[in-house]
Amino acid sequence: MVRIIGGGLAGCEAAWQVASVGVPVVLHEMRPLRATAVHKSDRLAELVCSNSFRGDKLDNAVGLLKEEMRRLGSVIMRCAEASRVPAGAALAVDRDRFADTVTAAVSAHPLIQIVRDEVASLPSHSAADPLIVATGPLTSEALSADIVRLIGSDHLYFYDAISPIVLAESIDRTKVFRQSRWDRNIRNADEVAASGPACGVDDGQGDYLNCPFTKDEYARFYDALVHAESATVHDFDKEKFFEGCLPIEVMAHRGVDTLRFGPMKPAGLVNPATGRWPYAVVQLRQDNLAADHFSLVGFQTQLKWGEQARVLRMIPGLEQAEFVRYGMVHRNTYVNGPTVLTDTWQLRQHPGLFFAGQMSGVEGYVESAASGLLAGINAAALAQGRPLSAPPRTTAIGALAYYASHADPAHYAPSNITFGIMQPLDQPPRGKGDRKLAMSARALDALDDWMKGRAA
Repeated sequence: MVRIIGGGLAGCEAAWQVASVGVPVVLHEMRPLRATAVHKSDRLAELVCSNSFRGDKLDNAVGLLKEEMRRLGSVIMRCAEASRVPAGAALAVDRDRFADTVTAAVSAHPLIQIVRDEVASLPSHSAADPLIVATGPLTSEALSADIVRLIGSDHLYFYDAISPIVLAESIDRTKVFRQSRWDRNIRNADEVAASGPACGVDDGQGDYLNCPFTKDEYARFYDALVHAESATVHDFDKEKFFEGCLPIEVMAHRGVDTLRFGPMKPAGLVNPATGRWPYAVVQLRQDNLAADHFSLVGFQTQLKWGEQARVLRMIPGLEQAEFVRYGMVHRNTYVNGPTVLTDTWQLRQHPGLFFAGQMSGVEGYVESAASGLLAGINAAALAQGRPLSAPPRTTAIGALAYYASHADPAHYAPSNITFGIMQPLDQPPRGKGDRKLAMSARALDALDDWMKGRAA
């Protein structure tokens, strides 16, 4: 038997992988017995930040990671596809349908028992009965303290922020325009079926609503943003934000044009009213299948809610916006992976104990699920007395595991998957796009070889 603590993306993926090879699972989830600061329901795999799983093509690293997970039988990828909403070249989901789909799939598996309770200390674990900790960035204080006792060092942490969501009917459609960046083409279903996952080709057009700014409108918005009052980050005296998920007000304080080269970048978006790129733009992404909720892309924030309403209603088209959810900030907790973990996601000094998800030091929905997938495969192998292994660094999933276990511990920070942490090509093509596609092709071949080796 394998015991798993945490019913998020990593915990559910780990449970599925373990049960898929015939090993019983007990999955502990503390909600609804104990709520968190950001979850709204008792469903498994509830998404509390964006509804986007990011790029879905083989010319970007996270698209490659998704394809590797699909080949490894990922339940999270299967449920994400079943919950997909329009998002151009990205994979975005209806967050409610996604959580419902994952909950239904995991609950229905005959070898998975879901226990609704809070685990305040680490249960006993061994090679015969492995334990996977996938409690996420909001691990309870009691369990965090017990983990610290075991590993002998403090957790690291950083602050994460959530983007606001607006009611679709409150958007002024006379001021916004629908378009995907660079007006990318749609591939039809026959093309997809014939050729498989696209390589370097976007498959969305018009999936975003764009709120265009003139130079004067941007100047007024920027001034209001940098002078707005932020919510207090309580309990801690030092804010340490993840660079890939900075609050907009933090970015704004770095310079007047920082947002225009970040989440408000207008490149590739032609305003039909002017025939030109706007001076700046805020993109809105569909957040559910009903298309009645839209999230502000890249607009995570820790402003006070009243300030959010005041400042964000200065965005053209959102003057009368009704907010379904305001942005917020919370602390993410993770272990210093290179000091304690192996590339199989095991604790070095306690091989019967695995970490997975953001608690293990990865960043992002897909990366969290991927770590759970590999932790589940290896925990099941340990329980069955089979050899443990990780895919090679030439794969995205293997490179992520290697980074989490071998990066410089003195400067360790959570990471998304990037081609930069993968093993370089021996003879790379000259073009940047060609290099990425070549790395993806090599990765999928290497993954297939690893899977064949495990099955032998």
